[in-house]
Amino acid sequence: TASHTEILTLPMDRKYIAAAALAAFALPAAQAVDIQAGDWTVSIGGNVNAFYTQTDCKQPAGTVTGTALGDAGLACAGKEKTTVIGNGLLPSYLSVGAKSRQGGFDVSANVGIGVSVATGSSIAQNNDVDVRQAYLSFGNDGMGTVKLGRDYGLFGFHSIISDMTLIGVGAATNATQNGRVSLGHIGSGYTFPGMYGQAVYTTPNMGGFSVDLGLMSPTNNLSTAKKDNLQFQARATYAGQGFKAWVGAKTQKYDGVGGFTMNAGEVGGSVSAGAFGLLANYQGGKGIGILADGDQGGVKGNNLLLQGTMQAAQNVKLGLGYGRSKNDSAFTGSDLRSNENLTAGVYYNLTKSVTLVGEIGQTRSKGFSGASAKQNSVAIGGILFF
Repeated sequence: TASHTEILTLPMDRKYIAAAALAAFALPAAQAVDIQAGDWTVSIGGNVNAFYTQTDCKQPAGTVTGTALGDAGLACAGKEKTTVIGNGLLPSYLSVGAKSRQGGFDVSANVGIGVSVATGSSIAQNNDVDVRQAYLSFGNDGMGTVKLGRDYGLFGFHSIISDMTLIGVGAATNATQNGRVSLGHIGSGYTFPGMYGQAVYTTPNMGGFSVDLGLMSPTNNLSTAKKDNLQFQARATYAGQGFKAWVGAKTQKYDGVGGFTMNAGEVGGSVSAGAFGLLANYQGGKGIGILADGDQGGVKGNNLLLQGTMQAAQNVKLGLGYGRSKNDSAFTGSDLRSNENLTAGVYYNLTKSVTLVGEIGQTRSKGFSGASAKQNSVAIGGILFF
């Protein structure tokens, strides 16, 4: 299970983010450098980002226990107010890929390395390098594609890359942003898709429809477990002109004292028409977790993300996103019933590579006891893709 200070955060893959997330949000795509070397095309790209965020928490730490993102314990490091100049939802990232056509197969490899901006010390070394991706793939139009290595999970991936706060901050949680990154709508709208050692098969594109089937290396089982169990994930996606829809599922058995079987499902879609865009995504199941797989044991819960965007001017995008993550029952030692986040953002394309961002937001946590806590945040900064 994930602790409060060990929350995983989304990596940045140039191919996926540029082609999917940024295109969907009508923001400038990354301009990777492509180098031709014999039969190989080598691509180098990534991003650098930083945001000034100020977070205000009025209630004392511990008003709502558990992974309560609106409580001062996580949101403001136990203080009434905190300030960080650090990463948004994306870490600063360097991605190196290589692809070739060999013997009738398209073969490729990708390695991605992320780093954080902010630390809590003026002299400590900021050398926590995080290798988020390291995978190979092979396939063709007839057979589909096989991917082997470390990469994002299938479950929850479409929701997070479609989240407008992907290039911003969203929930400005001090516990993660100071030393890592912010949370966007992770834990208050969707469960983080995670990164796994995996073997994934993707069918050929069939008129916009495709299916992904994946075996994932097990996430941490209970300490009393006598064996590990693979995690299974699956996703079906249909993409058409200005429209995208998906369904997904994941399951893993956690053996041991207090063991349970995680079973979770997802359905979502996005549509764009003219200057307007809409997104809706729902996740639910047993053991789905607030932040990561099974981080609350076998508690049942659900996540909801709703988002609307408008192209207000040629270089200006406006967005409003609401997310909620809710438990059906309390987890041992936790009072948390729900986390909610509402974020309003302005995204300005200064150049084709630089986007300036301004966001205001509120994250609220409620407990089964009736207690509630909230944090209000302001974020201003920018991100550069290359």
